Amino acid sequence: MGEITKFYGITVKIFFTGYNPPHFQALYDDTLGIFKIDTLEMVEGDLTDIAQSLVKEWAEKYKTDLMEMWDSKTLKKLPPLE
Repeated sequence: MGEITKFYGITVKIFFTGYNPPHFQALYDDTLGIFKIDTLEMVEGDLTDIAQSLVKEWAEKYKTDLMEMWDSKTLKKLPPLE
């Protein structure tokens, strides 16, 4: 699992093997959210509504990059939410 970015105390990471559908993880303090790349829906986890909103705002900007990473299994750093 590799770190993609960090912002406002949230760390975004991605797994490439053994998991479908394409997704990424966001960690904030002791909470975790797993988000589908295509819909940005949190499908598992306990992130607060505010943290979910920040993650979705960031992911909307980089949805294409996230899918390209998933498809190519190539990790790259992305800019944080500003």
